[in-house]
Amino acid sequence: VQLQASGGGLVQAGASLRLSCAASGRTLSSYVMGWFRQAPGKEREFVASISRSGGGSTYYADSVKGRFTISRDNAKNTAYLQMNSLKPEDTAVYYCAADRNGRGATMSELKYDYWGQGTLVTVSS
Repeated sequence: VQLQASGGGLVQAGASLRLSCAASGRTLSSYVMGWFRQAPGKEREFVASISRSGGGSTYYADSVKGRFTISRDNAKNTAYLQMNSLKPEDTAVYYCAADRNGRGATMSELKYDYWGQGTLVTVSS
């Protein structure tokens, strides 16, 4: 499966953005989906994950809980990350990823088999 992340941009603190991750090559319903991010000079970190069915489990990093929402539309072969109340510390390149073997949401980066190219989110203060 190929993943294409989009939707990043430059926004002010407090604004919202919605990231999209479009899949091609295989149906998205075969994968657990996740979002990760990497800030300048830092290691990549987990942001959010959603189970295969979408109606099942989700899992969030503590730093984004209550502000970010992960979702998926398997009919459109697309996963989303709705980001509200953005903060300057959310500035990073955001990556979507797909886990082909799991069923439930997972924060383990090692379980993800496919990665998108990343989309840059910059939040100014």
